[in-house]
Amino acid sequence: MLGIFLSILSGICMSLQGVFNTRLSEKIGLWETNVIVQGTALVFTAIVLIFAHKGNLKNIKDVNKLYLLGGLLGVIIIYTVVKGISSVGTTCAISTILVAQLLAAALIDALGLFGTQKVAFGIHEILGVIIMISGIILFKWKC
Repeated sequence: MLGIFLSILSGICMSLQGVFNTRLSEKIGLWETNVIVQGTALVFTAIVLIFAHKGNLKNIKDVNKLYLLGGLLGVIIIYTVVKGISSVGTTCAISTILVAQLLAAALIDALGLFGTQKVAFGIHEILGVIIMISGIILFKWKC
C-alpha cells in the first residue's frame, strides 16, 4: 500500500514540477531553469544525505557506469517536459509522458533489462496501453 501511495505522490510531484518548470522557464529561460532545478535538487539532497544516509558512496566503483547517467537523464527530462507542456499543454504532455513511461517500463520488464526480473506483458497490458493512447487522442480531438 505504501508503494501505491508513494507512486501517486510521485505522479503529482512530476506534474507540478513540469508546470512549475515551464512557468519558470518562461521568465528566466529553459537552460537557466534547468540549472536552478538541478542546483536546488543537489542542495536539498546533500542536506538529506547528511541526516539520513544509509548507503556507502565508496561502492560507486562497483556500479555499472551506465547507471551514472541518471543526472543526464534528469536534464533531458526537464528540457523535454518543459518543451512538451509549453507546446501541447499540461494534460496532453503529461498523458503522453505517462504512456511513454508505461511503454518503456513494459519493455524493460518484458526483456529483463538492467537487472530487473522479467515480467510478462500480455494482451491485457497491450489493451490497456491502446485505451490510454485512445484517451489522449480523444482528449485532443477537435470536432
